[in-house]
Amino acid sequence: MAATFVYVSNAEDGDIGTYRLLDSGALEAGPRVKAGPVVMPMAVSPDKRFLYAAGRAKPFAVYTYSIDPRTGALTQASTGTLAESFPYISLDRTGRFLFGASYGAHLVSVNPVGTDGKVGPVQQVIPIGRHAHSIRVDATNRNVYAMTLGTDELFMFDFDPATGRLASKTPAVALMPPMTGPRHFVTSADNRFLYMLSELRATVTTFAIDPATGLLREVSSVSALSPDSKLVPGAPRAPITGPNAPPPRNAENDIWAADIHLTPDGKFIVASERTQSTLNVLSVDGATGKLTYLSSAPTETQPRGFAIDPSGRFLVASGEKSDTVSLYSIDATSGTLKLLGKYPGGKDANWVEIVSFD
Repeated sequence: MAATFVYVSNAEDGDIGTYRLLDSGALEAGPRVKAGPVVMPMAVSPDKRFLYAAGRAKPFAVYTYSIDPRTGALTQASTGTLAESFPYISLDRTGRFLFGASYGAHLVSVNPVGTDGKVGPVQQVIPIGRHAHSIRVDATNRNVYAMTLGTDELFMFDFDPATGRLASKTPAVALMPPMTGPRHFVTSADNRFLYMLSELRATVTTFAIDPATGLLREVSSVSALSPDSKLVPGAPRAPITGPNAPPPRNAENDIWAADIHLTPDGKFIVASERTQSTLNVLSVDGATGKLTYLSSAPTETQPRGFAIDPSGRFLVASGEKSDTVSLYSIDATSGTLKLLGKYPGGKDANWVEIVSFD
């Protein structure tokens, strides 16, 4: 197995936990690296030279770390300025541009990135629907998609990889049914399908990607929850203040889905749900994009983030309300998750990145 390293951002501690993933199926804890207040989303450059971590406390910043390919050690290289507080960041396929989506400011933005990994000043800000929650480019590096949880919209952009500019497609938006809550998404390796996770219903919706235009067409939708789940559809979690604000809603039995990842072989999708603290596995029909629920596994409390290693053999999950991280094996035939061990983590752990070097 290649040298494989795991990074977990700990929002409350303001640092990043580092681990080595061993071929034996164990995690070896390394040092925790200081970042900044409320460090949350992370992204790895396509060439694996840099790790980027965004802070969600003012002044909003992104921290660039160089990755030692031998030891996995992180060394802070620079700090850049972000347009807003971002729950999600990602890079284009060249690593030259950093995208961000802001839940509180309802916008997406683009920053240039130098060959030295340094993030430059914000070059583009685009207001979109309420509670933007994710933004990613597809495999062609020409189409960018952004999800808005509060307005149930999927925004579609043309991306110019030479300039880093985003321009709205026509039509610019794919609309979901009310109270779906589009959150995170992934695209298939062959770029035929986009799979979108609903925070409020825990459904995964398959969209076909038009190869010529990059426009999305809904194909099907399936629940990621066990058939015996007693959870009910949720509502956006945003503070509502003022004299006419409604009383707080009891969300103890609400669906509260969080993260979604596709195994490298494209056979399985895993989605996390935070109320019941589960990881839920779906099978993928690569020809049609159809998904089928397979199984669920208990995991860390309130699992906001997890990641699958590049070999597809292992999954690492963190929990916002737990002080450990869990390592699972992934059965190559059934997709079943088997807990291999729990390891010390930080406070309010919420994002996981895994990097392998040959």
